[in-house]
Amino acid sequence: MGAGSSAGGPQPSGVTRAGAARDGRTREGAAGGRLAVLDGVRVLAALSVLFYHYVVLDSAWGEPTKGVFPAAHGFAVYGWLGVEIFFLVSGFVICMSTWGRTVGDFAVSRISRLFPAYWAAVAFTSLVLFNWPEVRRIKTGDALVNLSMMQAGIGVPHIDDVYWTLFVELKFYVLFALVVMRGVTYRNCVLFCGAWTLAGVVAPAVDSGVLSFFAASSASPYFIAGIAFYLMRRFGPNAVLWAVIGLQFLLAQHHVHDRMTASLGPGVTQQTPVWPAHAIILLGLVLMAAIALGALDGIRWRWLPHAGAITYPLYLIHMLAGLTFIHHFRHQVAPVPLALGVTALMVLLAWLIHRFVERPLGRFLRDRLRRGVQDIRSGTPAPPPLRRLPAQPSAPEAERIPATR
Repeated sequence: MGAGSSAGGPQPSGVTRAGAARDGRTREGAAGGRLAVLDGVRVLAALSVLFYHYVVLDSAWGEPTKGVFPAAHGFAVYGWLGVEIFFLVSGFVICMSTWGRTVGDFAVSRISRLFPAYWAAVAFTSLVLFNWPEVRRIKTGDALVNLSMMQAGIGVPHIDDVYWTLFVELKFYVLFALVVMRGVTYRNCVLFCGAWTLAGVVAPAVDSGVLSFFAASSASPYFIAGIAFYLMRRFGPNAVLWAVIGLQFLLAQHHVHDRMTASLGPGVTQQTPVWPAHAIILLGLVLMAAIALGALDGIRWRWLPHAGAITYPLYLIHMLAGLTFIHHFRHQVAPVPLALGVTALMVLLAWLIHRFVERPLGRFLRDRLRRGVQDIRSGTPAPPPLRRLPAQPSAPEAERIPATR
């Protein structure tokens, strides 16, 4: 089914509340042009996670951070919620970018998008940790396995703790690939949202490792809500989509305390109120609703796409490498200038990775993988290019060449 096909779902007609046109185009256009405001959300999410790691985690400073940053600590303890916002945006973007694509197209786009910056981040972080094993010691074998992005599935430690979210993303991609196989339509997306919601509710009550593995109960509400928000943007809001989003908000609340405990530890969680986390999740949903309804389409600042482009490499490299730099220089530089300086360094390195690794290597991977997908579709790999043989000498020249014995 092609783009604009929506068997069983509402069809865009005229200029609807979601801004869809008769030819199936959405506000961002049939090609899925970039929404600058989504880049702004990514920037806020990435900086909040960085803020949390640098201001809350004691391992970098060698003492309780509540004494190092007495004013900022109370806000930074909720920065881990940037991960949930990333999941919310991911559901929206994946649904938007797969419309009218095949599974092969989907796989190519994800691999070429995720791996170049990730490989650079693994190499960079490993280099830092091998040279300055002050915050964590790692093994060479673990670093090599991390290059696969599959380490969590086989029990190998992450080189950087933030990589756990990538494995959750991979689960989402595998599941959503089933929708892509059947055709990304309104009906199929809604059915997917319902099925994944049911799996997330049932998984904790049954003894099934496979179901629990893919249900991803603590993360799925955000991906599902993101999908519903994109459907709302493309086809307009309706009671079903609002109900899907409302249900995901209610389910997400159940996991907030466990996520806080995992992020902060039981001691800090007992001293930290939970209600701000609930409020931040609600604000994230309200922000995505505003994007879905077009209320923020006027935000088109030129710098946003550039800032949004470096959020992925920034997220990948900032944690353990940054904590190591902070730990190494904590006695030479005051806390606030040190945290700001390391942040600036990480932003610069993220831009360098984006500019000189992610973009060129991503194009290279995309081109090669597309050829591989074409070979799979045709059933026969394309033959390698023929080697040019050296030109044969002319008859008179051949006569002058002595025969070998």
